[in-house]
Amino acid sequence: LALTRQNLPQLRKSGEMLSARGAYVLRRSEADRKVILIATGSEVELACKVRDELERRGIGADVVSMPCMELFEAQDEAYKHEVLPHDPSILRVSIEAGSTLGWERYTAFSRNGGLTIGLDRFGASAPAKDLFARFGFTTEAIVPKILDKLSA
Repeated sequence: LALTRQNLPQLRKSGEMLSARGAYVLRRSEADRKVILIATGSEVELACKVRDELERRGIGADVVSMPCMELFEAQDEAYKHEVLPHDPSILRVSIEAGSTLGWERYTAFSRNGGLTIGLDRFGASAPAKDLFARFGFTTEAIVPKILDKLSA
């Protein structure tokens, strides 16, 4: 079960248990893929919004939902490469409202060392929408960081 206090939309419609493998591609790029957004929990919705904005700009982006790193690491190499292709020209970006610790193993391989977006200190208490805005977990804050990395 995945529970939250937030009122989040249901992003996956199929009844298939995709999270059983630890990570899966939730949304595929429409334009030529330049970015893979990796997120978990409530940040998956944010990753989908970032993806949509990048696609509007002609930048292809996949969204990978990764609810369990340990299960993903237990998968065979073919599956892991299917979800996170070994292509250093693709920018990998992790989005996690908690610590960035551990996410670098998925982002560091990629273009310009990848990008880990997270919070490496104790946060604050307030409504989620206010906290996400305060700490930069918004489409408006993340897209420019991605564009900077892509142009570097």
